[in-house]
Amino acid sequence: MIRILSLRHLSSVQRPRRRVTTALTTAAAMAALLLPWAAWSAVADDSDGERWQIHGQATYVWQHKAAMAAPYTGPNSLVGPRELSYSFTATAALGWRPWAGGELYFNPEAAQGAPLSQLTGLGGFSNGEMARSSGPRLKIYRARLYGRQTWALGDETEAVESDFNQLAGHAARRRIVLTLGNLAVGDLFDHNAYSHDPRSQFLNWSLMAMGAYDFAADARGYSAGAALEWFHDDWTLRGGRFALPKQPNQQELDKQLGRHFGDQLELEHRHTLAGQPGALRALLFHDRTALARFDDALALAARTGTTPDINAVRGPVQDKRGWGLGLEQAIGPRVGLFARWSQADGRTETDAFTEIDRSLSAGLQIDGAAWQRGGDRWGIAWARNGLSAARRNYLAAGGISFFLGDGALRYRPEQVFETYYALQFGKALAISVDGQRILNPGYNADRGPVTLLATRLHAEF
Repeated sequence: MIRILSLRHLSSVQRPRRRVTTALTTAAAMAALLLPWAAWSAVADDSDGERWQIHGQATYVWQHKAAMAAPYTGPNSLVGPRELSYSFTATAALGWRPWAGGELYFNPEAAQGAPLSQLTGLGGFSNGEMARSSGPRLKIYRARLYGRQTWALGDETEAVESDFNQLAGHAARRRIVLTLGNLAVGDLFDHNAYSHDPRSQFLNWSLMAMGAYDFAADARGYSAGAALEWFHDDWTLRGGRFALPKQPNQQELDKQLGRHFGDQLELEHRHTLAGQPGALRALLFHDRTALARFDDALALAARTGTTPDINAVRGPVQDKRGWGLGLEQAIGPRVGLFARWSQADGRTETDAFTEIDRSLSAGLQIDGAAWQRGGDRWGIAWARNGLSAARRNYLAAGGISFFLGDGALRYRPEQVFETYYALQFGKALAISVDGQRILNPGYNADRGPVTLLATRLHAEF
């Protein structure tokens, strides 16, 4: 049922102003507590590498959505009036090497935010730092707690630099690595050097990952499970099983990994092309849990003369499958490009990521050394997101899903254009400006386009 344009989200224009002080004060307090420990990253000799480390980060994103054309608005629409939004995260990353080949990591994290339109109305959401569980009150939680064990299969090694959840040292080029515990699936799968981290790169959800990759995660983006990786020179094969949420897009994870699970398998090849490094990745994923099928919802609505509702047909256990291809390639010492292509079967509702059934994206990252600003980064990218026929029919019939629901649908693929420029100040601070233009928001040609502008502050040690 179509609903006339509502002003229900106009209050969010004022809300971020009241929360900015809280977020920035919290960031300063956490930095004051953690910075004195930063120098305590104990480094042993070259054979042992870094024995333990403490890193930290804080990221604040302020975003403005301009008013857009919206002749009608449904319960899960991106609304027409102007809106303001913000997000804040702060993370401590602690690492320890208890024995040769063993690593333990712990990440406490704090987050708060005020999303645009209650985080609805888009396939490619405009801020990758905005979790589904974000709210205006600061929440502190455990983001990661996991262990890693490496077994060398040869004597040839490569250097490993100190980084977040990565202890410096040397690793055998041929090795087996087991990772077990609470972490993000994206820590291991679908990595990309130029488009992976919304804290420092592109903000849009369909650019920070393969858009159609419905990876296992709770509402904050984390899961629990295990992954096994086999590194053989320039090749890596990795597979993992992780917990899905008990209910789609909710916080509580289903621990029955023998019955409900998210599996992924990825093959990666690293190469050099014209003397420049690059990588190719092929990914398969399979989710098995209680999900609703769009065709079942449409069939029930036809029998009962009602509006289709996925909540009325969820379960029993359903399977969701998909695949993705990824490329990253340096095309010079200062320029890198990326591309991703992904697709899911589209028969069932989204379980843990966003409402995209097929996606194609590409972009460039350019280092500021080209204009005497080494360390600065300029990025420009495009994504085209689409829906399966079953999901389109459900939305066109007035159905509401977790993120979408204008009450009607004149389908057209959603397109995202994004560019950002990050000013780097030393190693610890970056200030970015970001612009996005989204055509057919929520896949609806009757709505938009919409323009979004953002400022991002990112500090780390």
